[in-house]
This record gives sequence, structure tokens and C-alpha cells, in this order.
Amino acid sequence: MQEMFADLHVHIGRSEDGKPIKITGARSLNFANIAKECSDRKGIQIVGIIDCASPYVIQDIENFLKTGQAYEIEDGGIIYKEKVCIILGSEIETSEVNDEGKTGSAHNLCYFPTLADIKAFSKEMSKYIHNITLSSQRACLSAYELVDIVEKYHGVLIPAHAFTPHKSFYGNCTSRLKRIFKEKFDKIFAIELGLSSDTELADQISELETKTFITNSDAHSLPKIAREYNKILVEAISFKELVKALKNEDGRKVVTNYGLDPKLGKYHRTYCEQCDKPIEGMPPITKCPTCNSQNITMGVYDRIVTIRDKEQSKSPKTRPPYIYQVPLTFIPGLGAKTIDKLLNHFETEMNILHKLSQDDIEAVIGTKIAKTIVAARQGKVAIQSGGGGVYGKISC
Repeated sequence: MQEMFADLHVHIGRSEDGKPIKITGARSLNFANIAKECSDRKGIQIVGIIDCASPYVIQDIENFLKTGQAYEIEDGGIIYKEKVCIILGSEIETSEVNDEGKTGSAHNLCYFPTLADIKAFSKEMSKYIHNITLSSQRACLSAYELVDIVEKYHGVLIPAHAFTPHKSFYGNCTSRLKRIFKEKFDKIFAIELGLSSDTELADQISELETKTFITNSDAHSLPKIAREYNKILVEAISFKELVKALKNEDGRKVVTNYGLDPKLGKYHRTYCEQCDKPIEGMPPITKCPTCNSQNITMGVYDRIVTIRDKEQSKSPKTRPPYIYQVPLTFIPGLGAKTIDKLLNHFETEMNILHKLSQDDIEAVIGTKIAKTIVAARQGKVAIQSGGGGVYGKISC
């Protein structure tokens, strides 16, 4: 068995010839560049690229395979430079009826073993999506219906960023996933926590006790890859082994979740649109105590307190630890050139975040920033909470 780092939620901004895929994604974020970034800079061994149902991306994948740099394997996935397994995925927005009987929407991560499978999935989904070339498009389907289509093409479905106030199940569709998936609830064996949540918060909802938690970057640019990630125990890097780890089968499992302190997430606390700032205080906050406005975006923390059915979080014994991780891009004073300098010396961000001593880092970039990196690693930095689409900030 081997321990591998996995980030299963990375977007594509543009195709190789510049066609838009994820409108808000960086132009440099294409299939080939993601593979190279994971291999050469991040140290991520399993990456889920979740815009692979776009016909433009499918064409890029076919061209990429022809170069000989990568190849498909029988157990599912594309192997790049013998270092990275690329899992082909698609983020689909489903139409839901929320607890109040109104229309809601949620994002779903759908993963497939082969290029042939995702091509067939793309063709079928084009019946339900107006523009299949773009990422995360609204389908005229519920998640309950989508599960069967995903399974038809040998895939698995995982609810994306499950608690965020926009485009998520718990955030704006339901207080219980079981209401959405009904008798198919057991087919949902994992959920993605999202940047503004963590294990302690999610385990206040009892129906999630049997679900595996995953933490992913939801990267919209190359530097954001691996801002959240997982350490998994598998026999090899493949789709088949990944699914076993997510199902906690045959000794395979998620060993550790590495994620932002939820306060760094951009939807952690309720945000007053009138005052234009996050609201601190005892949750749940449903109106601004400063201006009395109810024009707010409810934060993940506040939402979980509203819908939880356990007063205190008590995780199952099988639940892996959740380790707060501050990515290099969040460290004050650490710009792109300095990050490049670190990577030139130490190869990958995983090496810097997990293996190096303060002395090692200090020798390259000096005492002040080295101390901050180590303090962040140890959870010894102050954090100003994020909310309303604005990330939190750390201070030294």
C-alpha cells in the first residue's frame, strides 16, 4: 500500500486553442498544464479534472494522448509521466426543490474511469444541458435522476462543496441529503466539504456519519491547485483504487484531509451586503446586528448551526484527521517570484508544506516568511474570517 496526495476538483479555464470552458477560470488552466503543474510543482499524484465532458476538452485529451506523454490504464485514469493519475470528471448543476418548495440548485462531481465513458456521458448530458461545452452548466435534471445516468457510464457521484450558500445541497437546497436522494442515498458514499467547512462542522449532521469526507481545491487557476487535498492509502494510482479508498474498502482509505481553516474560506460567516463585511458573533446570524438588514449571505458556519441535529461534533472512529493547511499563496508577503524560488530549491509544494524544517526554508527566503510558514503549519496564526465571497486573511 502507498500513501498518495489527491486533489479531485480542478477546473479547466480554456481549451488548448483558447475556447472558454470555465468562464471564471484562468486561460492557462488547460488539461496539459494541469498535468504538468501537479507533476512538477505541486506533488499531487491523483488529480480530478472536472470539466472533461466538454467536447473541446475531450478533443484536447485525445490530442494529449497522441503525444505519448500520457496513456490510459485498464483500472481507469490517465497516467502522466508515471507520476500523476488524471481522473476524468464533470461538474453538473442539478435542479432541486428546496425544503420550502422553491427551486434550488446544487453542484455534483461526477467521475468516470475512461475517456470512452465520459464521451458517452457527455453525449447523453447534451440532451439536458443547453451548452455542453461550458463547465458546471445547469441540467434539466435532479441529482436523484443524475445518479442513474452517472452509474450507466460506470461513474460515481459526489456532492460538491456541500455547504456553500450558492449551488450546494445543504447550502440552499435541503437540510438533509436523504430527502434529495431517497432510496439512492447509500449510493452517495462521499461528500466534498468545501473551503469554508471542515470535519468538525460537518459531523454535526448525523446522516453524514457513514460518508467519507474529501477536501479539494476547486481550483480556478494553476497556483490554487492543492490549496485543499487528501492523503489516501491505495495499492496504485487508478480510478478503481481511488473509488475503493473513498468507499473505505479492502484496506484502502482516506488517511488525512488537508484543508484551509474554515475561517479562511470565502463563505465561512454570514455577510451583510449592506455593511459589506462578514458578521462575527454567536451563530446562527440571520440579520445584521449593526444595520438590522436582512440582506445577507448566510455563512457555512451559521447554516450548519441552523440545520445540525447534534449539539456537539462527535466524529466516527473511522473518520480521518482534518489538518488545517495554509497554502503558500495565502502566506502574507510570499509572492509568485518567491514561491518560484522555493520550488526551484525544493521541487514541490508538498515538500515545503510537509517535510522541510524552518532552517531549510529560512536558508532560501529568510527568517520572517519562514517563521510564518511554520507557524501556519502549526496553526499558530491569527485569522480574520471570510464571508460573502471574500476570502479570510491570516496575520503574523
